[in-house]
Amino acid sequence: MGKQSRARVLAGHQAMAVARNIRVSPRKLNLVAQQIRGKKVDNALNVLTFSPKRIAGVIKKTLQSAIANAENNHDLDVDDLVVKEASVGKNLVMKRFHARARGNAGGIEKFFSQITIVVEEKREEKAEEAKPAASSKKSGGKAAAKKTSAKKPAAKKAKKEAA
Repeated sequence: MGKQSRARVLAGHQAMAVARNIRVSPRKLNLVAQQIRGKKVDNALNVLTFSPKRIAGVIKKTLQSAIANAENNHDLDVDDLVVKEASVGKNLVMKRFHARARGNAGGIEKFFSQITIVVEEKREEKAEEAKPAASSKKSGGKAAAKKTSAKKPAAKKAKKEAA
């Protein structure tokens, strides 16, 4: 008789990883997180690998953890994963002081933050099927546009005659 397990928060085609107590301010962490939102996982890993920001390594490690969770715990296909969400939040703040002139003190705040990365499985087949259909619509759309442009003057003539 153990404790009952919590209900799953995410959908069946999603996986998550959280990194807490990262020693960087949330503003700086969010700059790197913006670069990977909505991208395919392999593109996001490349962006993080070649990013000049120090914190990109920690985000890369968290993303790799989310990918491993998706593969091992939820049986998702790694090739179809997309970064659905990369949310940054505040964590603790260490307060220090710096001695100033005439016995005063200046406050220093050392921010910590956390990042939550959610990856989602999206199939490429849907996009590939839509592309040929879209190309046929384009050619049909051009012909339809030509026909409607020919009808517009006739419609204007009818309005003039009615007036």
